[in-house]
Amino acid sequence: MSTAARKRLYLQRMGIPVWQRRDDGVQHQATLPDPPDIQEIHATVHLVNSSTASPEGATEDADIRHLDWADLEARVAACERCGLCENRRKTVFGVGDRGADLLVIGEAPGAEEDRRGEPFVGRAGQLLDQMLRAITLERGRRVYIANILKCRPPGNRDPQAEEMSQCTPYLDRQIALIRPRVILAVGRIAAQYLLRTDKPLKALRQQQWHYPESEIPVVVSYHPSYLLRTPGDKGKAWQDLKRLIPLLGAGSATESESK
Repeated sequence: MSTAARKRLYLQRMGIPVWQRRDDGVQHQATLPDPPDIQEIHATVHLVNSSTASPEGATEDADIRHLDWADLEARVAACERCGLCENRRKTVFGVGDRGADLLVIGEAPGAEEDRRGEPFVGRAGQLLDQMLRAITLERGRRVYIANILKCRPPGNRDPQAEEMSQCTPYLDRQIALIRPRVILAVGRIAAQYLLRTDKPLKALRQQQWHYPESEIPVVVSYHPSYLLRTPGDKGKAWQDLKRLIPLLGAGSATESESK
């Protein structure tokens, strides 16, 4: 099997649309199987990366693990690791306290974030700010906000597995630099990908998790955009937020300033 055919097969297994050209010259979407669960996605991403990664790519991933904040932000701004770079206006690196106690992670920037280069702005960002104030936190102080993807997917579609895989080294380095006390994963896609599970959001919200290969606790809740559409679930989100309070610790404000 050729490299192109093998990669096409892996993309099909992930449920990523594969476009083929008909005899009339018009592209159409090929028939794909049902999307696999998240465990298969992680396994398939590993296969894709193993079969197509160059020595230069492996070296780049290793190099990212040693970048400081300034160099990491510059690397993201110039990133061309996946096709999302072709249509972005701005990369969305992240914003907030770089010694934060709480790291909030969503899945991807939207249209307004793409224009401004900042995550969680607009109405969803305003609601997130209200949620943080409810537990005596605020954007820019003791909180850092980021997404898995640093570029907006076209049409605000869901992130694709390979795109998230290419951005993960950046997020891993942000986590290593911040050393947060706790991570708040908002939304099903972000939670499932970060925790490497296919459990539904309802089940993920009801348990405490740890970021893989670390001792950092992870609390899962609804994405603010979802809460804007479904305000009846704001009470459940408040229950999630209350679980953050003991994990943050009473002395965390002072300690974060010394990180």
